[in-house]
Amino acid sequence: MATWADVRRLALALPGTAEGTSYGWRAWKVRDRAFVWERPLRRADLEHLGDAAPDGSVLGVAVADEGVKRALVADDPAVYLTTPHFDGYAAVLVRLDAIDVGELAELVTEAWLAKAPKRLAQEHLAAERTGPAT
Repeated sequence: MATWADVRRLALALPGTAEGTSYGWRAWKVRDRAFVWERPLRRADLEHLGDAAPDGSVLGVAVADEGVKRALVADDPAVYLTTPHFDGYAAVLVRLDAIDVGELAELVTEAWLAKAPKRLAQEHLAAERTGPAT
């Protein structure tokens, strides 16, 4: 079970990330582009989801494309969901209390890679491959 503290720690560990808000909710951005954010469900979301609407915290996460979103939702609907609001948008919603921290770490990193400037992403990946300097 992941927490907002986990989201914050994982997001801020990535280069160029700043913590702020988007529409009044917590958001983590790379060069002013949100890659993970707090996303409470709206009335239309709740109506669409009905009894399947999660009770806990919901995290919005950028993904590479809609194919990735569809695959995540299909593979693990207990963790991932979407609503009509996100149709045509490369983002998925995550039940924060249903995802483990390891999977969250991978998801946050992939979201960051989807939104980071290409050069910054390449530098980060190269540094990850070579490991810390000794």
